[in-house]
Amino acid sequence: MFFNSFEFIFFFLPITLIIFFWLGRSTENVKRQLPIICLIIASLIFYGRWKPLNLPLIIVSMAVNYCLGYLLSNVIQKPSVKKIIFSGGIIFNLGLISYFKYSNFLISNINRLIGTSFDLPAVVIPLAISFFTFQQIAYLVDAYRGETKEYDLRKYMLFVCFFPQLIAGPIVHHREVLPQFEQASIYKFSQRTLSIGLTVFIAGLFKKVIFADRIAEYSNLAFAAASQGIDLTFSESWVGALGYSLQLYFDFSGYSDMAIGAAYMFGIRLPLNFNSPYKAISIVDFWRRWHITLSQFLRDYLYIPLGGSRRGEFRRYFNLLVTMLLGGLWHGAGWTFIFWGGLHGFYLIINHLYRSARQGLGHNLKNDGWILRSIGWITTFIAVVISWVFFKANNFDTATSILRSMFGFNGVNLAQFLAPYLGFLRNFGVEFLGFTVNVGISQKYATFGILILLLIAWSTPNTQQWMDKYNPALTEPIEYHQFEWQKRFWQSLSWKPNKIWTIVVAGLTSLSLLCFSRVSEFLYFQF
Repeated sequence: MFFNSFEFIFFFLPITLIIFFWLGRSTENVKRQLPIICLIIASLIFYGRWKPLNLPLIIVSMAVNYCLGYLLSNVIQKPSVKKIIFSGGIIFNLGLISYFKYSNFLISNINRLIGTSFDLPAVVIPLAISFFTFQQIAYLVDAYRGETKEYDLRKYMLFVCFFPQLIAGPIVHHREVLPQFEQASIYKFSQRTLSIGLTVFIAGLFKKVIFADRIAEYSNLAFAAASQGIDLTFSESWVGALGYSLQLYFDFSGYSDMAIGAAYMFGIRLPLNFNSPYKAISIVDFWRRWHITLSQFLRDYLYIPLGGSRRGEFRRYFNLLVTMLLGGLWHGAGWTFIFWGGLHGFYLIINHLYRSARQGLGHNLKNDGWILRSIGWITTFIAVVISWVFFKANNFDTATSILRSMFGFNGVNLAQFLAPYLGFLRNFGVEFLGFTVNVGISQKYATFGILILLLIAWSTPNTQQWMDKYNPALTEPIEYHQFEWQKRFWQSLSWKPNKIWTIVVAGLTSLSLLCFSRVSEFLYFQF
């Protein structure tokens, strides 16, 4: 079941809301935890609707981790025994994810390396296994450290399988979400809460259906042609790379908004997971804004335990590279994903070296003017777009073919409709046959579509900033540099519970529903 489906929007979500608030209408029912049981059952139905055979896996995973966490928090006191139980829990979780997600990848590489022919039946990756496994690993680590003492199995199950965040995050922390279910106010229906949550949800739906799914048509054509050995032109390769960058941006941003909006309808605030990353002025800034909860998990449970920056500069950069390589592997069992993670590791190392060099010269990086910030922004954006080519491509041949075209190794060909305006560039070797019938990209729709979406991603506030007065997410959005007149202008257009915004939201909803030509999967569902 997808957020962007009629089944979810018109049946599952409203029915779950009605039952939840009906059960929570009296204090007695709240004490009996009936609303929580309702959400657990609804979440398991939501998960099982995708593939019922996956249900036993997530139930066993929750049961094992809850028992281990309970032992670590409340029963076992002897350090050596706690360490054994904790190690067993980590092995269980990593073994689970390794078998389902990486076993075929590992066997195929062993066969290629030593010339064997080991055969393993195809393993279907269970939906959301990376997300709910990482979430529970964090819980076990905190239980081992004595930072949690959760006794209630029902609340633990809800913490893991709460449907707004189950499939593609955010990766929530137990201390962020569990205390919210103790608040009696969330069990009482609020028209204000529903309208805020619904607005955020519709904003995400619009991004997914109107922006991400439409631009995906052009990026898919470009990457499909490259994978078939067709040499793309300069324009086609950039349409493919920028199109996928924008598809992924609005797809993930849309999902994050829909997750936050759906949770807020139940009175629950999830952490912010996506915060205008294409406005970042450095790679460090980018990873503070892109998949925020995964970045925090990798920092807290991998980078810092490896030693972080406490053991000298070389060890710091080594730890950073290892963390990003494993972050790439988390996204998928493929060398292109690992390379993507390693590439971002090198980006981060270069960024830190640059910052250290400037600080050594006595520069205050917070006082950089608009010229340096602009250079940092465009450099970061281009570096990220290049990395997305490896993220999207099925293999290195496809990725390198696209990158060669992007950097002009096949010549520079622009869109034909630009010739009357930029014809003088022919003197510099530029041609205007940028789109071919072999690839089939519509030059005008693709060009203007990408330009419009870039302007939206670069210059407009994100959903959380539109809604900042009502704070639907746990984390405050990161502020980005803008002139005072810009700030006042966008604040004047921020969301308000009035008739104008009701009409706007109704219009966005209608347009999104009319464009439901097909129910498309969110890109992060595959991870």
